[in-house]
Amino acid sequence: MPGLSAEIRRVNLPNKLTVSRFALTAIFLGVIFARFPGNETIALIVFSLAGITDALDGRIARRRGLITNFGILMDPLADKILTCSAFIAFVELGQIEAWMVVVMVARELAITGLRLLAASQNLVLAAEGFGKHKTISQIVAILSILVLLSYEQWGAAGVWIFGPAVGGHPWIWWFADCAKWLAVLLTILSGAIYLWRNRQIYLRSL
Repeated sequence: MPGLSAEIRRVNLPNKLTVSRFALTAIFLGVIFARFPGNETIALIVFSLAGITDALDGRIARRRGLITNFGILMDPLADKILTCSAFIAFVELGQIEAWMVVVMVARELAITGLRLLAASQNLVLAAEGFGKHKTISQIVAILSILVLLSYEQWGAAGVWIFGPAVGGHPWIWWFADCAKWLAVLLTILSGAIYLWRNRQIYLRSL
């Protein structure tokens, strides 16, 4: 399909990185639920790669002047799918409370609904600073949980770095717990701020 190949080549680099995050999310889910030695470590690597694309796509787009409506809409959507998929998987694995994930998913659905409402009014809402902080906190929480699941697979070095006991638990255990709570708090705060700042969009639609 030469026509399709040409279209793909014309997609700019930031948007390619954004699209790649969807593929990496699918790979991550396949690996985290697989049952083979070291699958948690591979899941950690895949998720880290996805996180790197998140850090790079927006930076490259701004530096090269490649900001597009596709990127404005799909970059935060790719973030949402990546992080929500990971947290839902962790509920299944018993690594996070279900109510925490409900809060985070509900926030993402609310903001997505607001963006759709804005689009119906010919407006495009970009991600804000608090939203990025929220995403970073969620990624840190996910990475810490993945390290907690996998560090013993790395041999003596992994246990030495992440396993020294603090209060009866490896320090990565309480770090992951703190990271989960911080992610929930920033999720609530960023959602409330975003909805308040853009309140005119839904108030004039009532």
